[in-house]
Amino acid sequence: MGGLGSDATIETADIVIQNDQPTKIFTAINIGRKTKQIVYQNIGLAFAVKAIVLVLGAGGLATMWEAVFADVGVALLAILNAVRIQRMKF
Repeated sequence: MGGLGSDATIETADIVIQNDQPTKIFTAINIGRKTKQIVYQNIGLAFAVKAIVLVLGAGGLATMWEAVFADVGVALLAILNAVRIQRMKF
């Protein structure tokens, strides 16, 4: 456990429970699952927007500036989507 564990154990662990309550493992698993879902959403959104801009650019409808704005916009949307995990109740 985090409160009574040695420093080497804490440094090598993936999860450290600070309050000696093993029931918090389920909370950590739920947080990990939600985080994984949000990561997949961000990856899917980024690929979709980049594919659309690529097709528009190949057709001559999108300029370099629009591609840059799309890239920055996807990055901002991914950050805002990732921030949702902090407001979730577990």
